[in-house]
Order: sequence, then C-alpha cells, then structure tokens
Amino acid sequence: MSDNNPKKYALSTRAVRAGQRRSHECEHSEPIYTTSSFVFDSAEQAAARFSGESPGNVYSRFTNPTVNTFERRLAEMEEGDLCVATASGMAAILSTCLALLRTGEHIVSSQGVFGSTAVLFNNYLARYGIDTSYASLTDLGAWEQQIKPETKMLFLETPSNPLAEVADIAALADLAHSHDCLLVVDNTVCTAALQQPLLHGADLVVVSTTKYIDGQGRCVGGAVVANEALAGEALGFLRTAGPCMSPFNAWVFLKGLETLKIRMQAHSASALQIAQWLEKQNAVEQVYYAGLESHPQHELAKRQQKGFGGLLAFDLKGGRDAAWRFINATQLISITANLGDAKSTITHPATTTHGRLTQDERDSVGIGDGLVRIAVGLEDVEDLMEDIQRGFSALQ
Repeated sequence: MSDNNPKKYALSTRAVRAGQRRSHECEHSEPIYTTSSFVFDSAEQAAARFSGESPGNVYSRFTNPTVNTFERRLAEMEEGDLCVATASGMAAILSTCLALLRTGEHIVSSQGVFGSTAVLFNNYLARYGIDTSYASLTDLGAWEQQIKPETKMLFLETPSNPLAEVADIAALADLAHSHDCLLVVDNTVCTAALQQPLLHGADLVVVSTTKYIDGQGRCVGGAVVANEALAGEALGFLRTAGPCMSPFNAWVFLKGLETLKIRMQAHSASALQIAQWLEKQNAVEQVYYAGLESHPQHELAKRQQKGFGGLLAFDLKGGRDAAWRFINATQLISITANLGDAKSTITHPATTTHGRLTQDERDSVGIGDGLVRIAVGLEDVEDLMEDIQRGFSALQ
C-alpha cells in the first residue's frame, strides 16, 4: 500500500499494509535494520541530515527504518499524524510529560491508573515541580474541580486497569480544551482495534505495545501518537534522552499489528463469556467488565468502543487469603502480572501491579485485597472456565 494512495483503507488493511516502504531489494516482509548508524555519501549530506535540512536516517536512537515503519503503521491505525516509539509504555508516558510540561505546571489524572504511572507522577515528576491531582474517572464534575490555572494536562486510562471503568473521552476532551489543557489517553487495554481516542477529541494517545500489540508476551515497548506538532515534541525528547525502541522489538510489534483486530475480537468474546459466568458464582461479590449489562458504563462503552477487550477482574469473598488460594489453585492460567498475551494470565493487583501504592491509595481507587484480575487469552474458553473452577474449589 503506497503512502501516497489517497484511498482510506479499513483498519484491518492498514494493520497489514500501512507504513512499509520497500527497499531496492523488493522484500515482501518488513526487514529488520540492526544497525546503530548510517553511512552518508558526503560530509555535506551528513551535515544536512543532522540539521534536518535533508530527510533520511541519522542514528538508530531516533531514525531507524524498521522502527519508522512501525511508527507509520500505528499512527495510521490510531488516526494520528505521527507516532513516536519508545522502549516501554512507561517511557511513552515519561516522554509525553517531560516533552510537554514545565516546572510549576499541573496534571489532573484519573484515579486508579496503572501503579507505575501513579508512582511516576507522585514520586518523580513531583521532584521537578510537576504536581498531580486525581479525579474519579467517570465523574466529569470531579475533573473540573481539580483543574486550576497551572493545569496543562488531563491524563486517563479507559477502560481502567483492573476495574474496567470507562471514561467519556469526548466529554473530557471538551472539558480539557475549554481550560486550554491537553487530553492524554492511555489506550493500552483496547488498542486501536477497539478504540481510537483521537477521533473522540483526545490530543495524544499513549500505549504499552508490550501488551496486546505484541500479543505473545515477547517484547517490551511503548508509543505516543498525536498530531505532528505534539508528537514532534515527544520525538525531540526521545532524540535527546534516548528511551528508544529497538529495531527487533519494532519488527515483532509490526507482526503483532497484522493480527491485532482478530485477536482483540477473540479476547473480547471469551472474556465476555467468562465474565457472565463469574457473575453467577457464589464466591464472587462483583465482576468488573464493561461488556456486562450490569456495568455502570456499559452503554457508553458500546458507543465508544468496538469491543470490550480481554481484561476482567472480580472481588472474592474472603480477602487476600481467598484471592491467593484461588490463584494458587489454577493450573492452566499463568500467574503473572503481564496482560495482552495469547496465554491467559492471573494476578492479585493489590500485591503486584498496584503494590507500590499505599493502603489508603488502594482503598481510594477500589483495589481491594480480594480482587483478582484475569487477562483472558486465546485458549479454549471451556478449558479456561474449568481452570477458574479449580480456584473456586479451593475456597470450599
């Protein structure tokens, strides 16, 4: 698919074809350019490349053909102008914040963001005079109350991990822009296959490509997608600070993008079936999954998303002891905190993904001791339910 072709292809086609520029070797699959530097025809050409007067590769920290292919493809899928690939999802968030914020400015973040995101905001950005306040993801009035003259960025995950709360992106975009703030949406849980926040008014999308974009738990990476000016700021930070994606990882993520839509559909179908079954179990107090009609933002999720994803969580009666016994009794599902893998995973958020938060912080965002999170993979759903039943049997 030519970059100059004006036809608007469907997302599945872009996921397979977008961004590739074949070399003189006429390869069909994208090559991996494992090189740190590039050779110039002359000193004049080198000077022009380094100054930006002439396009082309300079150094793989910020210009590598394999990474660039991945960036072009993901940008098209997210409906953005430019993508900047990073070494991890957290590197994408850090790059966004340090590229766009200054000392004395302020972030309003949704409560219940990924534990490392909260630690980055509270423990590290705060050292440099960038403060953060928190608002309930689903309460527009609470967001507005936290905004002050110094606020420059609203940051959120939707759906949230692990409680599957869903934010109204368009409403928050209107709120942010009315206060001259940027809206940044972490789209890791849905990916572009199920949700495109930029089309709903968000200014930037960040994503951990480690999760569903890889899809098989092989590599760590992240990305920022935005219009050219905003993403260009993130690129400037990456060029200087160097939290860059490796060519090999970019190639793995390119292969992941090719099957992303069909995998997300399969994850979503199995997760919905399991969530509906979990609601009927006596040992379960509450199930958190936006695909359930009982979910408070179910109708919003139906409008805003093209599916509900593979991530679900549920509260068990009996607290941490019950949760640990449940997890330890499973035999098929992997006990690991990663998500987005073809292999289903299970974890106890209060002591893993959100373990660095204080008890008060966990309580304030609903991460209870009895909470169990399952990232539903691509195994047969009956086999998964049989394994989950082993967990319930351990509680009897």
